[in-house]
Amino acid sequence: MNDIGRKFRVSIFGESHGELIGVVLDGVPAGLELSEEDFGHDILRRKSGAKGTTPRIEADQPAIVSGVFEGHTTGAPLTITFRNGNVRSSDYELFAAMPRPGHADLTAALKWADCQDPRGGGHFSGRLTLPVVAAGVVAKKILADATMLDDTPFTSVDARIVELGGIPADGSEMPEAWKAAIEQAAEAGDSLGAIVECTVPDLDPGYGEPFWDSVESVIAHAVFSIPGVRGMEFGDGFKASAMKGSEHNDPIGPDGRPTKNGAGGVNGGITNGAPVVFRVAFKPTSSIRKPQETFNFVTGETGTLEIPGRHDVCFALRVPVVVEAMTAIALADLVLLNQ
Repeated sequence: MNDIGRKFRVSIFGESHGELIGVVLDGVPAGLELSEEDFGHDILRRKSGAKGTTPRIEADQPAIVSGVFEGHTTGAPLTITFRNGNVRSSDYELFAAMPRPGHADLTAALKWADCQDPRGGGHFSGRLTLPVVAAGVVAKKILADATMLDDTPFTSVDARIVELGGIPADGSEMPEAWKAAIEQAAEAGDSLGAIVECTVPDLDPGYGEPFWDSVESVIAHAVFSIPGVRGMEFGDGFKASAMKGSEHNDPIGPDGRPTKNGAGGVNGGITNGAPVVFRVAFKPTSSIRKPQETFNFVTGETGTLEIPGRHDVCFALRVPVVVEAMTAIALADLVLLNQ
């Protein structure tokens, strides 16, 4: 449904054009330092307005409703909300008759017998990744607190775009080739996808379980919940299928940890002491200005759909911090279960 986790439980609520959206976190340890200012950095990384992103700009101001007293978490459920303000719901009236290709307009209508909120994509909207980012901020604090007594304290979950529109990164924050591709797609009324790589460098060995709660499956469950994910691979990933065992296997060093990382930091579903490394493929934005042929359920005929509204040319520009958040949420649950 709308929650994930066993000991660290995360539940999101709200719709894109509703009054507010938010998240409830249960299982947050008492005593973590937390204020509304702590969310600012990661929220800004997700914010729209840059070239290639939607012109819908919201305040994105978090409000801590419960679970914090005098600057520390209390151990009670932690609730964080965000108001919606910059909405144009009329842009979505057409989609009841002509569901958008690539979107959940039709599946939502079928599942909920046309009772869903279609405005802005409703509960399916990428707007709901904002409370996920907020949950990630708390999850990162849990990870840091749980490992701060270890020899190698937890420092980060780091995600970045490594390929956009089929063009590899070149080491700069925004390669010129990416800028040109975004500009060309925008002029054509089209969109682009991207690949995001995430690294967790400081996980001690021993987290995770065989089979159902393997580190890969727990992280993948969370990451595949991000709208627009189309694929995921750990370590050597799909390339491993073309390798020999002698190429893919990771030798073990004198400290008991791998000397290379073809497995992406996980063996048998359990962290092995190497950095956890995986990549996520994001599809191109489904809402595009370019005319598309689709079925009109009012006229009973196929027609041409031109999608109005404000949409990202490449929504993946804003998702690295969301990938980090989902990863931190999954790992925080594993860490707390291990205590």
